[in-house]
Amino acid sequence: MTVIVLSETRRRVPVALGSCLLSFTAFWAAQRAAHVSMIDLMVYRAESTTVLAGGDLYALRTTAAHLPSTYPPFAALLFTPLTLPDVATLRTLATAGNLVLLVVFVALSLRLVGHARVEGVLWVAAAAVWCEPVWTTVRYGQVNLLLAVLVLWDLSRSSAERPGRWAGVGVGLAAAVKLTPALFAVFLLVTGLMARRAGRDGGPWLRHARGAAVAFVGATLLAAAVLPYDSWRFWTGMVFRTGRVGRAEETANQALRGVLARLLHTPEPGALWTAAAALTAVLGLAVAVAAELRGRRGWAVAGCAVTALLISPVSWSHHWVWCVPVVLLLWTRGHRAVAAGTALVFCSYALWWVPHGQGRPELHQNAVDLALSALYVVSGLLFLALARTSLPKPGAVQAVTNE
Repeated sequence: MTVIVLSETRRRVPVALGSCLLSFTAFWAAQRAAHVSMIDLMVYRAESTTVLAGGDLYALRTTAAHLPSTYPPFAALLFTPLTLPDVATLRTLATAGNLVLLVVFVALSLRLVGHARVEGVLWVAAAAVWCEPVWTTVRYGQVNLLLAVLVLWDLSRSSAERPGRWAGVGVGLAAAVKLTPALFAVFLLVTGLMARRAGRDGGPWLRHARGAAVAFVGATLLAAAVLPYDSWRFWTGMVFRTGRVGRAEETANQALRGVLARLLHTPEPGALWTAAAALTAVLGLAVAVAAELRGRRGWAVAGCAVTALLISPVSWSHHWVWCVPVVLLLWTRGHRAVAAGTALVFCSYALWWVPHGQGRPELHQNAVDLALSALYVVSGLLFLALARTSLPKPGAVQAVTNE
């Protein structure tokens, strides 16, 4: 019987590998046929050139779109090797690197939900590469998959009770590159405090949060030592200027602020967004913390990721690569109709069906346009609601486990 199982496994893996490579090859050809610019990768390269030349990082305007530098200074330090290859080689390396990261991301996502088989990783990666957030991440040469891998590596490599020696490093480094992942550290901190309040040992979560804080502070101080002027400018001013990232109402902004800007036909939803984001942060974190304390780490991590995307001032559609673990979690937990519907949303490219681009047409959307350009946010909110109802009752889980 064992021999038969091993024989079947040996047959399944090559078939899955071949299908994955075929899908990736078709994807690569489609990207080239679409003449993708990898515009964000070009910004990263310009940032590294500016840093090496001793220029003003946050006065930078580059590419035909005159895009600014928006990440913390530590990110610019990481980008310095991007000046070594020529542009054509860099684009090839970025595409190949993102495809490898996608496979790792899928593997970590499946580990999180308890189904990390090699053939499963390959089949899921072959399909996930075509979802809009992944397509757009590769199209722009973005770092979303790298940051998601850092976070999932950190949170899926060990159990909550034994976070491990390097616990927090992935989350801290990801937050030092782009601030949104810092919510994972807040989630760990709140979980530890709530565990202590309930009479449990909150130490593992607090140590994990402390590790994330140390990694973040260490990376930020390193950047400050190398780039003192740029660090001062960013942390005292640029970090508060959300308008530098892009206009709130753009259809690609799949955050609560973007939906409210389009719904209210205003470039700045103001206090209403602040209130909505604060409420969502509290409720979303409550779901994530409750899931973690009841031994449902998969729901906790996915819930925290979705919450971060919803409350961020700007969450471009390519930031929603977290749809991959969300769909896998829903599917493996028996919510297959919801999982299929969620996958359809993220593979439909529906947000690009509405008027967008020059002239700011997003400020004048009709009801159908508003619905299509809010699909990611609505899916995120529905996921949090389902996560809340899917949790076992308090006291039903005696031990915290890693799903």
